[in-house]
Amino acid sequence: MAAINAVKIFSGSASNYLAKEIAKYYGKDLGAVTTLRFSDGEMSPSFDESVRGCDVFIIQSTFPTADNLMELLLMIDAARRASAHYVTAVIPYFGYSRQDRKDRPRVGIGAKLIGNLLTAAGADRLMTIDLHAGQIQGFMDFPVDHLEGNAIFVPYLKSLNLQNIVFASPDVGGVVRTRNMAKFFNAEMVICDKHRKRANEIASMQLIGDVKGADVVLVDDLIDTGGTLCKAAQLIMDKGANSVRAVVTHPVLSGKAYENISNSVLTELLVTDTIPQKQTSDKIKVLSVAELFAKAIGRIRDHESISSLFIKY
Repeated sequence: MAAINAVKIFSGSASNYLAKEIAKYYGKDLGAVTTLRFSDGEMSPSFDESVRGCDVFIIQSTFPTADNLMELLLMIDAARRASAHYVTAVIPYFGYSRQDRKDRPRVGIGAKLIGNLLTAAGADRLMTIDLHAGQIQGFMDFPVDHLEGNAIFVPYLKSLNLQNIVFASPDVGGVVRTRNMAKFFNAEMVICDKHRKRANEIASMQLIGDVKGADVVLVDDLIDTGGTLCKAAQLIMDKGANSVRAVVTHPVLSGKAYENISNSVLTELLVTDTIPQKQTSDKIKVLSVAELFAKAIGRIRDHESISSLFIKY
């Protein structure tokens, strides 16, 4: 086995709350970083300890503002210039992942652009969880460790002992993700087929499948305004479901999302802490990804497979 280099874990400003927990589960203190800011807002992050020859893990989700992404890129560049042996960008929430293809004329592919920026900054590896589309891994020119939120959500859902559980995809694009979740319970799935006028605005929605008397679980990778999810939940209840809850990895929760969720028929919304909550809600339950990421970092350090972190069917 190759020699194991010292591991150092650092955090950008936006994900410090999560990075502290990851470092704690890993068994190390979070590395010291200072981010200077000029009066116009320009950032200049620097490491307050040596990283020469170290395997460096930099934790930062790239939710808005764009400063979070820029700070991550600057930290990767700083680690590379400080002679780090290996730099892994740990991005629990990979922003711009919804822009994963050219679905209409004259648009950019944001996810590919972010991959190019990470390469240019000097990242050797990416660790993330529940990308909007798995094929985004192909946009990277380095290894990607793509963790699954199922490892956190499935045990919780099983603890609820729901008698007639059915899984639902809020749109056709999420069918594969929903089917994978349903396999853990040997359960049926249904699909909410939606038509959009424009981003964040739904023109119509219909349900494909039977939910009468079922405890339905909606599955998605992220929730933004909550409009789609709440409308899907109402449609499912109107079709005779016993209850409906949602499992979503990344709680973007912008605009009137908290109001939409509070006024919805959802029993609860399960999310992770890849993005910090702007406010609390009785309907939102947050499960942490910290231990999962800490275990993944340990396996990378020891040159072991991370597949053992995926729960099996």
